[in-house]
Amino acid sequence: MSKNRNHKLYFPNLNGLRFIAAFFVIINHTEQLKVYYKLGNGNVSDFAKNIGKLGVMLFFVLSGFLITYLLISEERITGKIHIKKFYIRRFLRILPLYILLILIVFFVIHNFSFWDIPRMKSPIKDNFSSILLLHIFLIPNLATAIYGFTPYIAQAWSIGTEEQSYLIWPYLLKKIKEHRTKLMFGIIAFHFVVRVLLSSKMQLPIPCKEIILKFWMHFNIDAIAIGSIFALLLLNKSTILKYILNIKFFYLVTLITVALLLGAVKIPFFHYPFYSFLFGIIIINLAENKKLKNILEWNPINYLGKISYGIYMYHFIVLIPVLMLVSNLNLDYNIVIYGLITSITIAISSLSYHYFETNFLKMKTKYSFLKSGKI
Repeated sequence: MSKNRNHKLYFPNLNGLRFIAAFFVIINHTEQLKVYYKLGNGNVSDFAKNIGKLGVMLFFVLSGFLITYLLISEERITGKIHIKKFYIRRFLRILPLYILLILIVFFVIHNFSFWDIPRMKSPIKDNFSSILLLHIFLIPNLATAIYGFTPYIAQAWSIGTEEQSYLIWPYLLKKIKEHRTKLMFGIIAFHFVVRVLLSSKMQLPIPCKEIILKFWMHFNIDAIAIGSIFALLLLNKSTILKYILNIKFFYLVTLITVALLLGAVKIPFFHYPFYSFLFGIIIINLAENKKLKNILEWNPINYLGKISYGIYMYHFIVLIPVLMLVSNLNLDYNIVIYGLITSITIAISSLSYHYFETNFLKMKTKYSFLKSGKI
């Protein structure tokens, strides 16, 4: 991590990690959608099923790590956390592309039969106004819980989770200063207890229990809290860091994580928190371990990480035409499928970043006390 007297901050390798997380999601959605076009062997592998949500968990842990680090660093520099400016920064980063995707999906794509997915009925057709309003009010994860999978904008559920979490995050950090690490563990425990209660077979008098459970399973504030724990360890220069920031430990954890991911290993009761802690160890090492400072800093990977938000948001729109083309031309080869999806998504995301998102990112810097990375 580099930081100077002008209050600029840059963690190496994390852009590359963002792209890896986005690519996990692309694999998941591609393998799921291939079935509808009779591509592949007709089955979705356990690896593909598992990797999508875990890619989002990696995003959440990264977000928790960076947001908490930046907020507390701001507090140390200026004497307080500026909540209003935090919200403005978040909205300028997230909302422009999010709103653009809403406009494209609801008012363009769903008006053309070309974009219909074979044997899949989109819930938007029968619940247009309700789903649209839920997305406009930043609760797309509730739309998913009520109406199920919504093509082209299904990935937006995670945007809702992040934005809802950030509504309370600066307040929590501002109010609780002495026991912030305990606070994070408390959030993790609270999320787990609520999940257990909602999942139990006890006849709890909870209205709409099934919908609330589905919402809660997508409200992964525990992963954001896990990322925050690692940020607090770094900020407080914890003595535990000498064990965590160990190159052998890093490679061991990375090897275990890769093996578990490839094996689609599910951890009973603590599946996502368990993987989130592994991701946290990897993140803090990539960010702070000097022996790893250039491992993901190759310019092309760094750039792909910089435009990863667009990659994450646009990839679903690219999927359908590509799978349709490949199916019609009988080119059922993964190298063709993934080559086309990835290259077209990168091209669209790059144009979006340079000619659309950057305009808002420049505005965002006016409300930042500690500038992270580069536009």
